[in-house]
Amino acid sequence: RPGRGAVRAGGMQSALFLAVRHGGRMERGGRRRSEPEEADKGRMKRTIIKDWKTRLSYFLQNSANSNKRKSKKAAKHRNYFRPSPEEAQLWSEAFDELLANKYGLAAFRAFLKSEFCEENIEFWLACEDFKKTKSPQKLTSKAKKIYNDFIEKEAPKEINIDFQTKNMIAQNIQEATHTCFSAAQKRVYSLMENNSYPRFLESEFYQELCKKTPISRAAQGT
Repeated sequence: RPGRGAVRAGGMQSALFLAVRHGGRMERGGRRRSEPEEADKGRMKRTIIKDWKTRLSYFLQNSANSNKRKSKKAAKHRNYFRPSPEEAQLWSEAFDELLANKYGLAAFRAFLKSEFCEENIEFWLACEDFKKTKSPQKLTSKAKKIYNDFIEKEAPKEINIDFQTKNMIAQNIQEATHTCFSAAQKRVYSLMENNSYPRFLESEFYQELCKKTPISRAAQGT
């Protein structure tokens, strides 16, 4: 069963495809679209890029503010500056390279949000935090929260995993261990690596990062 994020993303992509690729095609009434309408394609691309920049700036500012509360060391914020084109190009070599870079992770998360499937990266990050939890009490409470947020039927951020895996998780969280969500996390990682990651690398946003022209002052970090 396709996840809700995948359905919404597919619908959005279809709409965008029809909107930006209509030049020279026939309308329903048989009238051929005029050449000046090609400008619509450029305007739509600029709108999408601007939206990604805004989302990225929001994620970076929130992450930077969170780090400021934890540490006053300036070195903690270096990864939030816009990467060099060479550094951004490294992200195309492996999905882990992208996830390991704080700016890259924020950029990828903003991209997934634009595709309405950000629940995948949010679940993956929640699992990474869960595996680092040492307190048995916190482990149990976090396991239940992850289940309620991402796993159970009609969860607010329900991810696309099979029924058998969901059942196994429901049983495992009764006596939570660090491996409760391992199978589901691997599944979601694979979905992102094989589907969202290639689209991110082909996106206008990522292509801009690989160029020397700055995106905006807000997205460069503080």
